[in-house]
Amino acid sequence: MFLSASFVALSIASGSYAAISARSNMYIVNRNIAPDGFTRSSVLAGNSATNGSFPGPLITANKGDHFQINVINQLTDTTMETSTSIHWHGFFQKGTAYADGPVGVNQCPISPGYSFLYDFSVPDQAGTFWYHSHLSTQYCDGLRGAIVVYDPNDPHKSLYDVDNESTVITLADWYHTPAPSAGPVPFPVATLINGLGRAIDGDATPFAVVNVEQGKRYRFRVVAISCDPNYIFSIDSHSFTVIEVDGVNHKPVAVDSLQIYAGQRYSVVMNANQAVDNYWIRAQSSAGPTTFDGGLNSAILRYKGAAVADPVTTSALSNLLLETSLKPLTKAGAPGGSGPADVSLYLDIAFANAQFTINGATFIPPTTPVLLQIISGAHLATDLLPSKSVYTLPANKVIELSIPGGTVGAPHPFHLHGHTFDVIRSANSSAYNYVDPPRRDVVSTGLAGDNVTIRFETDNSGPWILHW
Repeated sequence: MFLSASFVALSIASGSYAAISARSNMYIVNRNIAPDGFTRSSVLAGNSATNGSFPGPLITANKGDHFQINVINQLTDTTMETSTSIHWHGFFQKGTAYADGPVGVNQCPISPGYSFLYDFSVPDQAGTFWYHSHLSTQYCDGLRGAIVVYDPNDPHKSLYDVDNESTVITLADWYHTPAPSAGPVPFPVATLINGLGRAIDGDATPFAVVNVEQGKRYRFRVVAISCDPNYIFSIDSHSFTVIEVDGVNHKPVAVDSLQIYAGQRYSVVMNANQAVDNYWIRAQSSAGPTTFDGGLNSAILRYKGAAVADPVTTSALSNLLLETSLKPLTKAGAPGGSGPADVSLYLDIAFANAQFTINGATFIPPTTPVLLQIISGAHLATDLLPSKSVYTLPANKVIELSIPGGTVGAPHPFHLHGHTFDVIRSANSSAYNYVDPPRRDVVSTGLAGDNVTIRFETDNSGPWILHW
């Protein structure tokens, strides 16, 4: 396995845009767009060389489908990265680690004028996922989009009536300065909901509109495709029920709001049981614009028959989702139960000289990807580059990671590639749950005093990065 604020763990075996299918060409292009009224060049995905969009086209598939997505790099704008790669966030890539996407770990970058075929299967996963560039900070310039894998036998199917392209809701931060020149901690100027939003001191640009019909139940797939902020997501005058977390079905939990971190996904069922009207959809950002003044951080939920007008509703929240309330629908229980893990690692995260470190090492992508180093015969952590950032883990064992909170810029989300994990201790909690902890692939590491602890099994050989 490969762990990164990054490190690599190595397990060695003894929206609003037309959807594309799991077998498609994906063009990576530069295009000027103005989602918040300010025009800037961006790095975008599209299904042709002329129609890159933000977010990128929704990819839809069914459980068990085989993916063959040919990524064609046509980037030319040198104010941003011109090489690229794509990570298919949340897919295990069992037996296809070469298709996971991180540059320096699983592949070399795709150079301009070249293409790379991502060829992998999704035999036993369904739910809400996303894709994004995994080269430096390129996805902050626009290369990100949602993926939905439908399950014809979804165990929650009786809870909702509508689940289609119109019920995917993406939340994103947006910047006016290209990522390579934005500095180490760029300041988002807008929150985009389904690709539209308003900037601080910007124009009164159009809102994204989510249309519903009174009396129907909607499965909204909420995807945080942000680079940095987390969001408090809510819909005025409506509660909803959480049924899926990061591609994993969970027991239904009724709430009126949830905090969603970069990379996380939730499916929520909302009953359109209010008066025919317009209601604010809110995504209060943790950075950049943090209020709703002038329509910041907002979109519109519009009932069929309502006037085409901005809402006048207000927010009154009292039931924020607690991560500790989430219980997997099936196969609950942390690997190894309450007994000791086979391998326990403490990740000491620090920040100095404008760089983050994990256990004293800063992850710098090597020129030869870790996977290629392994294929060439290097198997020991001491033989693999980058030095001190690669951890060799035994196959088919229980691994426990403890990640303290409170690092500069906290709270940070951590994502483990190639796996889901059980969160046996959540942020803002001192309790350990081995019986039925939440299962996901991105977790907030919390604030000072937190010690988020996760467990997973090394049942998927390959180099997998752990990072925020």
